[in-house]
Amino acid sequence: MSTQNPQDLTTKIGETLPFLRRYARALTGSQVDGDTYAAATLEAILSDMSIFDHEASHKVALFKVFHTIWASSGATFRLSETGIAAKAQEHLSQLTASTREALLLHTIEDLSFSDVASILGVTEIEAQTLVDIAYAEMAQSLAGHVMIIEDEAIIAMDLEAILAEMGHRVTGIARTADGAVALYDTKKPQLILSDIQLADGSSGVDAVNTILQDDADIPLIFITAFPERLLTGEGPEPAFLISKPYTEDQVRSAVSQAMFFSSTETLKA
Repeated sequence: MSTQNPQDLTTKIGETLPFLRRYARALTGSQVDGDTYAAATLEAILSDMSIFDHEASHKVALFKVFHTIWASSGATFRLSETGIAAKAQEHLSQLTASTREALLLHTIEDLSFSDVASILGVTEIEAQTLVDIAYAEMAQSLAGHVMIIEDEAIIAMDLEAILAEMGHRVTGIARTADGAVALYDTKKPQLILSDIQLADGSSGVDAVNTILQDDADIPLIFITAFPERLLTGEGPEPAFLISKPYTEDQVRSAVSQAMFFSSTETLKA
């Protein structure tokens, strides 16, 4: 039986919460739905501390409680049934059970196959197989036009190469907020991959907010060294967030997920 101080546990959970919210949003494709599931997870733990696995790491234990709630709800988009969420629900029905969960846990959250297995209640080999299946199924998604907002040339070129290998076309690379808006106006992308802090001191967030006034449904992926600064719960936040330094698998996973939740009728190979 754990003798850990409840206040200490609350502090540890609070430190891990931004990453649970990031995962929940990527899984549901919605800030509102993701945050609702995250809040339900905290409420469940506060109501019954025994459901929190004190033998596991705080992150794994927190995600295990989340998945109990996620599974009991039917793992569906019951909170949003129109627009992009409805399209995502249709696509979800065609995927192997638990593959997206395993992929996100392993790539975006950087959890080992052992931890993924513990969270999903499967064996380690099964967890690895689920990730492999997810990659294969996501690879069948339609390719699209992607705009990159990134001021570091090496990173921008790396992202462009990863996207090209995935079959996507890069509309261009912007180094400033003004440049990003101008590039968007020149050729409308189906996905935006954006850094936060740009070369001239401007913000990728500001550029994206301007673009969203024209197309509120365009899927977005932010890349930042400080993801917790964007996951405060104080306003609109990205459903897809990659931490720097990133891995190629993380970029591939996030892009596939974002395209998965987009309105695929507008995507062009």
